[in-house]
Amino acid sequence: MRAILPGKPQARLQALCTTEWEGQRLVAYISGNGLIIFSGPDNLVQTIYNDDCEALTALTIDEASGKIATASSREIHVYRPYGKEDGLLKWSLQCAIPRPEQEPEDVTLSWGTDEELLVGSSALRLFQTAPEEAEIWFRSLSKPTRIALFSCDADLIASTGYCDRLIKLWRRQSYGADDTRFDFTYLPHPTAVTAIQWRRPHTRAQASDHVLYSICGDQKLRIWAAMNQHGVQGLQLWAEIDMRASVQPRQLNPALQSRDRFAFIIDSREFSRTTAAAVERAARSGAVKAESKEQHALGHLAEVAKSSPEICVVLDRHGHMSAWGLENVGCKTRKPTDVFNIAHIENFEVSFLDSANPMDRNTQLVPFCWVQPYAPFVLLAHHFDGRIEWLECRLEELFAPSPRQKRTRRKILWTGHDGPVKKIVRSPSGKAVISRTNDNEALIWTQGFGGNDLGLTRRSSLKCPEHIHRSWLLKEGDFVVNLHHASVSLWDARVSPAAQVASIPFNLEGHPICLVQLPKPRFDTTIIHITVITSKKKGIVSEILLPEDSARQPHFRRPSVLCTFELDIIDNIVFMLPVDPAGSAVWTSSTLDTFSKDIAISYSRDGRLRTWTAALNSDESAVEWLVTSTVETGIRDPSLASASSIRKAALVDSSKTGLTIWDMRSGQLEYSVQYEDLDLIRDLDWSSTPDDQALLAVGFPHKVVVLAQLRYDYLNVGAAWAPIRSINIKDSTPHPIGDSTWLGSGNLLVGAGNQLFVYDQTVDPSDEMISNLSLPVHKQGQMNLFDLVTLLNGPLPLFHPQFLSQCVLAGKLGQVNRVVHGLYKALKFYTDGDALDSFVSLSPEAFIVEAQTSNDGALGYNTGYGSIDEEIEPDFGEVVASLNEALSRASIPQLSSQEQMHLADMVDCVSTVNKHQRSMDENATRYLLFFRQHMIRKSQAPLNHASVTYREIVWAYHSSSQDILVDLTSRQFHGRMLWEDARECGLSMWMTDLNALRAQFEIIARNEYAKTDEKNPIDCSLFYLALRKKNVLLGLWRMAAWNREQASTQRLLSNNFQEARWKIAALKNAYALLGKRRFEYAAAFFLLAGNLQDAVNVCLHQMRDLQLAVAVARVYEGDDGSVLRLLLKDKVLPQAALEGDRWLATWAFWMLGKRDLAVRSLISPVHTLLDTAESPKMQARSYLANDPALVVLYKQLRGKTLQTLRGASRISPKEEWDFVIQNARLYDRMGCDLLALDLVRNWEFLVQTKEVPSQTEDGPDPRKMLRRRSSLVVDDLSSPKSPAGMKAGLGKPPAQKVFEEPEANSLLDNFGF
Repeated sequence: MRAILPGKPQARLQALCTTEWEGQRLVAYISGNGLIIFSGPDNLVQTIYNDDCEALTALTIDEASGKIATASSREIHVYRPYGKEDGLLKWSLQCAIPRPEQEPEDVTLSWGTDEELLVGSSALRLFQTAPEEAEIWFRSLSKPTRIALFSCDADLIASTGYCDRLIKLWRRQSYGADDTRFDFTYLPHPTAVTAIQWRRPHTRAQASDHVLYSICGDQKLRIWAAMNQHGVQGLQLWAEIDMRASVQPRQLNPALQSRDRFAFIIDSREFSRTTAAAVERAARSGAVKAESKEQHALGHLAEVAKSSPEICVVLDRHGHMSAWGLENVGCKTRKPTDVFNIAHIENFEVSFLDSANPMDRNTQLVPFCWVQPYAPFVLLAHHFDGRIEWLECRLEELFAPSPRQKRTRRKILWTGHDGPVKKIVRSPSGKAVISRTNDNEALIWTQGFGGNDLGLTRRSSLKCPEHIHRSWLLKEGDFVVNLHHASVSLWDARVSPAAQVASIPFNLEGHPICLVQLPKPRFDTTIIHITVITSKKKGIVSEILLPEDSARQPHFRRPSVLCTFELDIIDNIVFMLPVDPAGSAVWTSSTLDTFSKDIAISYSRDGRLRTWTAALNSDESAVEWLVTSTVETGIRDPSLASASSIRKAALVDSSKTGLTIWDMRSGQLEYSVQYEDLDLIRDLDWSSTPDDQALLAVGFPHKVVVLAQLRYDYLNVGAAWAPIRSINIKDSTPHPIGDSTWLGSGNLLVGAGNQLFVYDQTVDPSDEMISNLSLPVHKQGQMNLFDLVTLLNGPLPLFHPQFLSQCVLAGKLGQVNRVVHGLYKALKFYTDGDALDSFVSLSPEAFIVEAQTSNDGALGYNTGYGSIDEEIEPDFGEVVASLNEALSRASIPQLSSQEQMHLADMVDCVSTVNKHQRSMDENATRYLLFFRQHMIRKSQAPLNHASVTYREIVWAYHSSSQDILVDLTSRQFHGRMLWEDARECGLSMWMTDLNALRAQFEIIARNEYAKTDEKNPIDCSLFYLALRKKNVLLGLWRMAAWNREQASTQRLLSNNFQEARWKIAALKNAYALLGKRRFEYAAAFFLLAGNLQDAVNVCLHQMRDLQLAVAVARVYEGDDGSVLRLLLKDKVLPQAALEGDRWLATWAFWMLGKRDLAVRSLISPVHTLLDTAESPKMQARSYLANDPALVVLYKQLRGKTLQTLRGASRISPKEEWDFVIQNARLYDRMGCDLLALDLVRNWEFLVQTKEVPSQTEDGPDPRKMLRRRSSLVVDDLSSPKSPAGMKAGLGKPPAQKVFEEPEANSLLDNFGF
């Protein structure tokens, strides 16, 4: 926390109190119905709210016990301290003393000895608070008392009433709870008494030397002392100081003169302590030179302190001050030198308010000295306009006779609201905010005072007689626009309090829900257009002409209604609100399009989010609204939404516990979280870093969680957002959070109760939230919030494992090798603490130079190989070994320790791929690298048995080097591949050669049989029966003599299952096994009965193994079988549509022979290509469904066959454009900016043909759409199907690929000759 605005202090004499208790300074004051306790200017100890009353009226602290008493109109609350021994000082309620109903609201409190509490109002009452509360004395008064104070020894009570010129002095006659009596005398004054104060004794021996200070309306300070201890009078007038005459300004300018005087007393105890600290401080520092100003000031102070005088300080509103010393107070014979002048100085800076309201002009000054050594002198200035200043100075500088520019320094200013904060609204830049309460009182704040941004400075206040729905700040808080039920009001906040200058009534259908400023020209700051929108989609635009910055015009041109409008949408709007500006103002653009800045967001009951922009046509006096983005979230009855101007939106569900974050540009879900039932989301606030990285503050009743963007991570399926900070306010206040907002500097402003808390940007990387994010931070210490977000979501260095992985997917293995070599050279002589170039001396152009295209398995854009052999040096193995050794000993500043481990794994994988690169195509290279990476990470985390993703399966499926992949994957499992191993590498889905698949399946069957010492035939039954090798299985059963099921199973398998009776027997056994939950064995018996469909269903539903279901169907009846096609159409494709899995969808379409749809599914949402009524899941809208590697596959497949070209031709140019731009944004969010630049620079769009298809042809030749002619396009267009056949299914399987011998010219063209 950097600053706190604890609340507006009450304008009462006993609203502020300070004391020193057990060596600790306590400062407390009352604000509204809250008690705020500090132990220092920035150290808030506790806030206690009294919910049973509207406002507290008095406060006092007992110096002996530390108890605090507060008063309201209904009762007195006494709080006792606890936890000081444990360093957790707090106060809890000890008792509540009810007040009589007929008593007036005002009350005065004072502590006596032995925890006695004096309560003064229409009567004086004395209570004993320990061990139990009890009233021990009561005395009714003729008029209500205004001030009643115990003397330090509790022998005397001084009291006075309102407008009373007499001080009633009560002397205690007896002690004891049963017999407490007081008698009284009077101290007369010429006019009404305004303040009284007892002297605090220097020592305990002086406690009985009673001295009373009083001030009355004649502006004279009187000192009353017991000059005759045995006299009847008690106290006599010892001396008086004419405060008006004691301050005589040297200037004759009437503007610099004031008739108001203020005074405070520095007791001799405080003065002596402060002087001793000043002398010791100077002696230790040794910085005071002889004959210097500091030496003279210190000598003057020490000379004054010799006689331990009391100090009376008098000052006026303009900083003129005189200080008087009082010696031998109470002496019977007063010498003329007992009251002497110490200093008459200028530039004593206290921020007095020059207000017309007499109450606001009043200021109460409370001095004290810090307990700590060398601590400064402190003066608390309680201004009755609602401020408490904490002023610090050194007494030697304060009383120095030589001129000084500035004698005091304001440490902090306590102010705020006197009621619970309901709403906080910021200006677009975040340099000004307005906070308002439930009773329509508002305060306008600006960030920083005195040229810094350590806190908020109260600029103006606002009290509105109407209910305020919404507020909007203009010109950094100079003006405020408020929205009411049927009008808009304009307020001038350049003065305090703010003045209403205009009101614009309106009559619109529906209730007003949104107040927003329309975009304005960049250089026009005087003409403002404010629009109001109602729940019925109706609205008005008002034009406001503001004065120039330099002009303080008292009169404004009356605002006018420029036009009315209606939003052109069908569905109703539940809510509409301005977007969070996130640090940037919204200016008008030359055109109104989707690139314009958003100004508002709306949501409907069915969860439809819309962002809006608008432009004003001044010539036609009309406003045009445009929906810039629409997202169907599927969240019904959302309770809260918020959006930022950088196209991010957050939505809260109806239970107020579920949060989702959406990218409004792409319509994809970036984050979803469900909080606990007690954590109800109440507020959402957006901010952004200078480089447009988003931050979201999620407000709960007693905490705020800050979420930051992370890089997209498709390889590790990482989250796109993460909590980086949690701010809990329970230790500071029990009141729930009302609202929060970001300031322009990145500080977070939180309003809870009547208090405002400002939390700075500083975060601790060792915090558990941040340490879990694997930051590349190797040094301890705090860091800036914006720097942290840049680390989490900024561009990656070239040697980052995620960047290298994406380069491999993009076909840039040559560049990866260069990076490995560059990093090896950079780390060769690297030591910790050295700077490391993120580009490792490589040129960015190396990643964006367009390369030759290849035909078989190539990516079609920038393979980056050139001659790959030239890139791989003979000692690449040595390079890898040396690099891994360097990575194990050095800490790379751009990487975390976990990322360094992944980089070492990545380098190993690249080395493995390079060994086999000559014999594999690029798709096999991609698969092998990520399969190898998967196996390494699995060995590091044995509990993670997840298989490779469908992305790797698709790469291997489209490879022409599958025989090598089968061999390499088998070696990975030491030649003993079990089914779980085959499932892990996705073998059954990516092998296209059925004979090779069946051969591999038989190997798996043998390995399953031999995996245990018993060699159980049950383990391999499903595999042999899928291969239709029942006799092999029967032979295995003959050898299983140890199995008790051998005889029955052997007899059963010996029968002919082509006969109906044995099929029924096999089915009965299958269902019996299902009942026993032996699912794999049950599927084997379904195959024995010839029921492939049921066997596939068991694998899919009971065993939840899609790969096994596909493998059994393919091995049993081939790729053209009806069961496989039904599985793909009815199960796989709907699952892909439901989950938004484009990789699974393109594989399934390709297996079905619908290669055009396989290409289209890479761009279009899968559910739009199927006749399915089920809406996709939330995860289908996730960013993970839009892998940027899809653009690589799309470029590769679209020109592969005529079918894929036909599918690509059905994708509109706009869809392809959006697809490419979206993938460029995805690369950018991943930190791979170079790959994004490479994509948009080298992408080739298909040529849009204008031929009109004839009646005998399906359309123009798709090959003409390619910008680069290729003769290696396979003709796989199937024969025309009848309409009935088209409706019946997805068509017949495609014909086999036919290789056509290319012409020599086309080959030369293809290679650039």
